[in-house]
This record gives sequence, C-alpha cells and structure tokens, in this order.
Amino acid sequence: MKLNLATKLINDHLVSGNLEEHSEISIKIDQTLSQDATGTLSYLQFEATGVDRVKTDLSVSYIDHNMLQADFRNADDHSYLQDVAAKYGIYFSRPGNGICHQVHLERFAAPGTSLLGTDSHTPTCGGLGALAIGSGGLDVAVAMAGGPYFFRMPRIVGVELKGALNFGVTAKDVILEMLRRLTVRGGIGKIFEYHGSGVETLTVPERSTIANMGAELGATTTIFPSDEVTKTYLKKQGRGNKYIPLAADKDAHYDERLTIDLSSLEPLISCPDSPDLVVPVSQVAGTKVDQVAIGSCTNSSYSDLMEVANVLKGRIVHPNVAMSLSPGSRQVLQMISVNGALADIVAAGVRLLESACGPCAGIGQVPRHGAVSVRSFNRNFPGRSGGLHNGVYLTSPIVCAVTALKGEIVDPREFLTEGSRYIATPEKYITDDLAIIPPADDPSTVDIRRGPNIKPIPRKDPIESNLSGTLLIILKDNISTDHILPAGTVTLALRSNIPAISEHVFSYIDSEFLSRAKKAGKGFIVAGHNYGQGSSREHAALCPSYLGIKAVIAKSFARIHKDNLINYGVLPITFTNEFDYDGLTIGNKLEIANIMQLLKTSETQINVNDLTSGKKISCQLDITPRQREILLAGGLINHVAIQNKDS
Repeated sequence: MKLNLATKLINDHLVSGNLEEHSEISIKIDQTLSQDATGTLSYLQFEATGVDRVKTDLSVSYIDHNMLQADFRNADDHSYLQDVAAKYGIYFSRPGNGICHQVHLERFAAPGTSLLGTDSHTPTCGGLGALAIGSGGLDVAVAMAGGPYFFRMPRIVGVELKGALNFGVTAKDVILEMLRRLTVRGGIGKIFEYHGSGVETLTVPERSTIANMGAELGATTTIFPSDEVTKTYLKKQGRGNKYIPLAADKDAHYDERLTIDLSSLEPLISCPDSPDLVVPVSQVAGTKVDQVAIGSCTNSSYSDLMEVANVLKGRIVHPNVAMSLSPGSRQVLQMISVNGALADIVAAGVRLLESACGPCAGIGQVPRHGAVSVRSFNRNFPGRSGGLHNGVYLTSPIVCAVTALKGEIVDPREFLTEGSRYIATPEKYITDDLAIIPPADDPSTVDIRRGPNIKPIPRKDPIESNLSGTLLIILKDNISTDHILPAGTVTLALRSNIPAISEHVFSYIDSEFLSRAKKAGKGFIVAGHNYGQGSSREHAALCPSYLGIKAVIAKSFARIHKDNLINYGVLPITFTNEFDYDGLTIGNKLEIANIMQLLKTSETQINVNDLTSGKKISCQLDITPRQREILLAGGLINHVAIQNKDS
C-alpha cells in the first residue's frame, strides 16, 4: 500500500502498537516544548520522576503567556522555570523572546522530527513537516523522562489543495473554510495531511497558520510536506542543514479525502462564540467594531505583519477603534523595526504589545462590556478574551487591518485598490538567538528557586471500589477548557497553586458550582458533545479532580482533555443512549458500583445508578488497557511510580 506522509512519520517513531485505526500506539518523542501557563506543573511532575537530565534530543521552555508581573507570582514561576531548564538540560526562551510556536518554528522545529508540547497549538510546526502534537503537561513530563507518548491511531485525512489564493484571501481563510465544513468536532481522532499543487503556493508561515488552527477542528495534528519551500525557509533561518525532503507516496492511501480549490475561496470570518461559525466577510460587512487585535501564535509572523504594515502605511486607524499588535517573536519585532514597517504601524495609531500571547489568552486588552472585537487569533469561546459580555470575531490580519481603518468589518477587496496578493519574504532572517539560554554545563551549580505560590501537586489515592457522589453540574455541547477553568490574568497567576486556582472552576458559567462541590465532597459532571475542547491546560482536569470529581459522563470528549482526565484519575465515560442526558438533574445522587473490578477486565459497558430517581444509565468506557491501569492507580503519577518500583 502506498503510504501517506503521516503514516511514514508515525512508523519512523513507532515504539509499540500497530497502525490500525483507533488502536493504541506509542511513539518516541524527539523534541518537547512548554509554555509558562502549563510548564510549571509539567516540570514539577518531571522533577518527581527522579530523572537527572532530559532524555529528548531537545526540550525548550518558553515564557510567553503570563508576562504581566502585577505581583511576585509570575516572576517567581519564571525564575523556577529558568532554573529547572538550566539544571535538567532544557533550553530557556526568555520573556519577550516570543510565542512558543512561532519561535520554535523559526529556530528549532525540523522536518521528520516528533514534537510534543504542553499547548494544543503545538501542531503549528507541522507546517514544515514535523509530527507535532499537543498534550497535557504530564505526558510531556513523561516524554522528557524518556518515556514514549501514547495515543490512538488516528484516521488520516488527505486534504488536496488546488489552485492559488487570490487577492484579499489568505491561509487563514483555508483553515476557516475547513472549520466551516467540518465544525470544531470534525477533526477528533484524525490527522489532516495537506497535499496537492496548491501546497507549493503557500509559504511555511502560511502552512503553519493552517496547521495551528487544526487544533480548533479537534485534530490530533496537521502535517504538510517538506519541499523546496521548506528548504528555502530553513536556509533563510540559518538552519538549512535541518532540511530533508518529505512527501506522501504517489497515489498514497488516505482514510478520507477532501479537496479545496484555493482560487475559489473568499475572505472568511468566524463569528462569536465559536471558531466554526464561519461566514464570508461580506455577510457581516458593516458591523461596527470597537477593538482590533493582531497577533497570537496563528498570525504574528514576519509576513503577516508586513502585510498589515503594507495596508496601514499612510493611513490612520478609525477614531472609534482601539487597535493593538503583538509580534510573534523577537525576530519578527527586530525585522519590522529594521525595515521601517514598525514605524508605519505605529504612525497609523496602533498600540504595540509585547511579543507574547497576551490578549489571545485574556491577558490584557480585554474588550469593554458589549464591545465587538475583531482578532487574527484562533479562539473566540465565551470568556476567552477575558470577559463574557463581548463579541469576538476571528479573521485574517488583512481583514483586521482594513476593519481597523474603516471602523467596521469590511471585505479587503472592497477597501483596497491593489489587485494582487502581497507576500513578504526576506532574503534572510535575523538569527542572533540572544534570548535563548542554553542549559548549564554543570547541573550541580544550579539551585532551583521556588516561590511561595508554587505548591506540590496533589496526589490521589487509588480508585475506590465504588464511585459515588452528587451530580454537580450539567453542561451543553462544546464546553471548552476555558469554560471549565477560565484563562486570564487572575487565574493563570495561580497556575502553580492547585488549591487556589481550583476556586475558579466553572466560575464563568455557574457561580454556585464551587459551593456545591465543597459541600458534596465528591461528585460527577455531565456534559454534551466534545467536552473539554480547546486549550491543553491540564488544570481543567486536575482542578475538578482536586474538588472531588470522580467521573465525567459526556456524549463525547475532546482528545487531549479525555487523556488529561485519565491522567488525573477521573473516569471519562459516554452515554450509550444520548437521550439519557435529558433525564438527569443537578443534585441527584449517582453511583458506579464495582468500578475497580470492571477496570481490571476488558468490560466496556458501565452502569451509572441514579439513586435519586431509581434509573439505571448505560454508559460506555472507551479506554485502552494501559489507561485502565492508570485509573486503577489513581492517575499517571501513581502509575509511573508503581512501574518504577516494580522495575
């Protein structure tokens, strides 16, 4: 059988299992990355393994989320992360050096390598042919300690690109078209592999934009071939020696196929409050706008910002619009500073922010109550911007720029007179790497600083014979990790303190949840489809576990969150009959009997007894034998400890 590229890369890294759809496999991890919102937990977990040096080829710790140092907590976490990196063989990207995915693409990612990151947008690096997967921090800690990464063999979807993008249309519109067609659940259990003649027309940054937002489809990852375009990009980054050609076999097999004619696309926009609510920009043109924000790991590359500067040059942002821009990296900021593009941006009335995630994670630039915000970001879930009562649209940088100028959403083809695409590609990138600190030559010289907000990770006991508790909350479809535990300045400053951050679980959508959970002591969560979509932040699993959640009963789960629940000892089960969802009531007493014995078998049917109503609810347990062992142990930390003891 002719092989697709995804299968080739998985085969190259395969440690265990066979490549049958839905079966569990494990792969060797070459590289890892972390960011500060998730990294502290991951490195605390790595320290607990007792390994004295990371065993990956390369691991990098980035500071890119919590840059606002309103008190000591963020600064303390940054010091801890820098010291851990120095001691254990990890490169450290200093605050201000840029967003992890943009910097990793520029300086570290390589075709054919495997990359595991503590951020759901790690597949960004699939834009240059890496097998890049986002996961929870505990999985990354295990990988740094030399363990493989386990996941279900996905379906491989071949997406053929034909033609070329027209004026006013960008790579952002390609992934928005995918979301329009498939929804935020359309990529669960799948890898999207782009191929075809249209791929050759896209730069590496454009490919990476598409790969980045594959996370919004729920995909395991996204992969592009490594070709002459890749070679040119790496050479300009001073890393030409990392290039290898990679492509699917001619007439390769794919489990599913899609085709997109790039020349047929028009400027698209995602409407509040989900990335898949996609319509043509022309359909919402004329909508008055209060705020425009350009940046994030999706659209903050040199070429993105040069396109923005080209639009803004000689023009002024509308007086009713507050516009901000975040360069994706120090490299990008340096280059637009040197060539004068930054001056054009600032002269237009744009507010320059740090090279960081910032507003994308609700850290700064929170829109006013009732505002309309248009952003080049990747997520617009309720509360993601830092507030609930505003409308966030997602679109390309060029639509953002023309919208900021006019004060209302506008199709760039109607606003600009130019008739051809503008793509800025430098002859060479600035590559001084002064803000990337290598690990210490002598680890014994490094003393790790631990601030008072950095608390030990709570440990769970092995699973109980019977699970019982109160039904504490009933949730709808597509609940994101931002719904479960909001991002933003208040909560993310507590990321290293599980007891403190747990006080904010479901605070955006149910102010009474915390008091119910504390009163009950233990309980259950019920949810609709795609529970836990969005960010890979494992706090969204760990904090409910800390509050006594024993199981989540859902119609379906997002991949990373389901793994995180298991890793922290929370049972994820799905309704056999989805109509049973409608018969449940908050406050009812639920029980799962003999769960310990059921986990020791291959049994997949789990009965949940509603002791209040007297009903029996049939559920399905779709997990691997390894995950059964993890749940029995009370979570992955305990499971690893048991394995180490036995060995």
